[in-house]
Amino acid sequence: MSSTSTLPVPAVTRAGARGWAALAVLMLPTLLVSVDNTVLSFALPSISEALRPSATGMLWIVDVYPLVLAGLLVAMGSLGDRIGRRRLLLVGATGFAAVSALAAFAPTAEWLVGARAALGVFGAMLMPSTLSLLRSVFLDREQRRLAIAIWASGFAAGSALGPIVGGVLLEHFWWGSVFLLAVPVLIPLLVLAPLLVKESRDPAPGPVDAVSILLSLLTMAPVVYGIKVLAVDGFSPVAVGAIVLGAASGALFVRRQLRRPQPMLDMRLFTRPAFSGAIVVNLLSVISLVGFLFFVSQHLQLVIGLSPIQSGLVLLPGLVTMIVAGLVVVPVARRIRPGAVIAGGLVLSAAGYLLVALTGGGAPWGVLLGAFVLLGAGIGAAETVSNELVISTAPAAKAGAASAVSETAYELGAVLGTAILGTIITASYRAALVVPEGLSAGQADAAGETLGGAVTVAGSLPGPLAEQLLDSARAAFDSGVGVTAVIGVALVATAAIVALVTLRHVRS
Repeated sequence: MSSTSTLPVPAVTRAGARGWAALAVLMLPTLLVSVDNTVLSFALPSISEALRPSATGMLWIVDVYPLVLAGLLVAMGSLGDRIGRRRLLLVGATGFAAVSALAAFAPTAEWLVGARAALGVFGAMLMPSTLSLLRSVFLDREQRRLAIAIWASGFAAGSALGPIVGGVLLEHFWWGSVFLLAVPVLIPLLVLAPLLVKESRDPAPGPVDAVSILLSLLTMAPVVYGIKVLAVDGFSPVAVGAIVLGAASGALFVRRQLRRPQPMLDMRLFTRPAFSGAIVVNLLSVISLVGFLFFVSQHLQLVIGLSPIQSGLVLLPGLVTMIVAGLVVVPVARRIRPGAVIAGGLVLSAAGYLLVALTGGGAPWGVLLGAFVLLGAGIGAAETVSNELVISTAPAAKAGAASAVSETAYELGAVLGTAILGTIITASYRAALVVPEGLSAGQADAAGETLGGAVTVAGSLPGPLAEQLLDSARAAFDSGVGVTAVIGVALVATAAIVALVTLRHVRS
């Protein structure tokens, strides 16, 4: 063979109008999940007043959905590779819409927790399917990078739309109306996906591994439960035992995957620095984002006294910035190394948290607006680049499992953002609250559980006593916000360092 001869490089088919229409359809579940997360944060005060959950119950209302979803994402991603990603997407959409209607009319906090758990099962079918199907639709990497940027902007778009739509609903209807948003969003998906999205699956799938599915759940649930108990109630043998059980189950899960000829999750993916580094960046970024939204939505409504829609408008510039940053970073990522792009964005996010930390927790709404603009700009850019790295570095046949790992990091981040940062705020609130004299034992207990509980109790008290309770409750809540903001700075800075180290050899 001549030294000047070259092998022919097969041309990559570029997606046409049908591909971009398919992208619009695949963004619907992404939009829905992000709307759900944001709307729920803004509905928490109304849920607290209507259902009267305990502090732990309130956290479980938020956490049980991403906890179940995160525990099943890898299993569902593998199942989609096996039975068809489009088929799994349609099953998940049907179930999600039906259970959302049940959640909307929950009569008790326990009912709502159960409905949110069922939503997690069907949500786990939705998310890895959407991202993995994008890989089969967009074969050209430049097109795929733009498509993933648009797809990722669906999270930010949903977060931007959620406060506005949710604020309108909460001012005119009961809290359950926010869950009914799923129905009009998912009906177009059920109609259009079979027409626009081709079926995609692994040509040589492994068998269904029930033991691995169980181990993945036993890894997630006990760890998060243990973190909750430690943060709210302090040290206990039960909490430590739960964390040990989760760690042991995780070790057994990894061992089983390494020994099986066709594992549910190919652990060798994590030996690729670009893949593992992008996953860690996703995890830490989302912890900081969800933790911010958890405390800022309550601060705006229950401390400053804004309505739900006014609170949404305060956060809107930051959410729009997140969308714009995710799209603007696409041409930048062609010229600058991914590690530098991600680290630069996360420095902006750290500056946003620092603004809140410097106020000691009692930030006015203008400071929170500016802080969220910085946070959103950084995370929008980082998430676009890191998600593209996850998909592009994994084998095409394992796109579902790889997408599931990325989504697991996102949902685990949502769980930990609330479980760790949320419970730190709750613990600080309970420690700092001074209940004024004149309250009954029941009123004192309710006020000591959550800020929402204190606001509800204050509504039944005479003016001076109510004002005294509210002043104490708001100061106690904001004392935890200041601590949480410092932790947020550390989390985002750590993510930036991880990006610089693990992605230093990855070229633009």
